[in-house]
Amino acid sequence: MAVVGTEKGGAGKPFGRDVEPDCPFCQLAGQDRFIAEYGQVFAVRDKFPVTRGHHLVITKRHARDWFEMTFAERRDAEALLLELKRQVLLEHPEVTGFNIGMNCGAAAGQTVMHAHIHLIPRRDNDVKNPRGGVRGCVPERMGY
Repeated sequence: MAVVGTEKGGAGKPFGRDVEPDCPFCQLAGQDRFIAEYGQVFAVRDKFPVTRGHHLVITKRHARDWFEMTFAERRDAEALLLELKRQVLLEHPEVTGFNIGMNCGAAAGQTVMHAHIHLIPRRDNDVKNPRGGVRGCVPERMGY
């Protein structure tokens, strides 16, 4: 998958001045893991994928979570998610759905405290009963 586009602050400036030296996502600058970028965000394949085609959309600036992302970062993330969805469907035509998710805070399961959005392709019958989807973060509340 190629770089899908850049806007001001995009290509040539992998990260802004707001980086954390101990953050694994901030350390991606200069590595070859980027598969796409758009404006203020970039995408990588998830290092521990839930399904084939699982990607992360990550802010270039070190923002802790969705609530610290700027409007522009959220807008660019949306554009990149749409492009990644298109690419995933081309590469994996058996995909019939997606989960898009973001963990905000340790209590919600966030382990890397840098804003990132999961795009998880889903296939028919990949789990016994997918009803409830992202509600599975609290398993006993998944069925309703």
